[in-house]
Amino acid sequence: MAMTDQERAEKSAAALWQGDTASQDLGIVIDTVAPGHAVVSLVIKERHLNGHKICHGGFIFTLADTAFAFACNSYNANVVAQHNTISFLASAKLGDTLIATAQEVSRIKRSGVYDVMIRTKDGADIAVFRGNSRMISGSLFVEDAS
Repeated sequence: MAMTDQERAEKSAAALWQGDTASQDLGIVIDTVAPGHAVVSLVIKERHLNGHKICHGGFIFTLADTAFAFACNSYNANVVAQHNTISFLASAKLGDTLIATAQEVSRIKRSGVYDVMIRTKDGADIAVFRGNSRMISGSLFVEDAS
């Protein structure tokens, strides 16, 4: 029986997550995945704060980049970042839960464009990220051809 697109996205996420020790060690959690879409979250802890006692922008970027990665790798193809930009809109503080929602804008041949919105659990906009992806050789898991 053929795998559904949703099953492929979930299996792709599980395979990618298995090796993603960077996101795991930071405390990032995968909330949902679907074809071309992912939602990940992070509770801001003391270790995520900069000298101003707000969340370090590098962690916000990493959260967005993780959502982007799970969205663009949801088709069981190896996909990497080609170019990313982020605009910080507001600061995040200790105890905030940040939610990064990635959505595919375009996917043509080997290239894709994804937008990621980072908000607090309460809906406050923190940052907006745009990621351009590039498909490389290989896949995340072996699909049964039957």
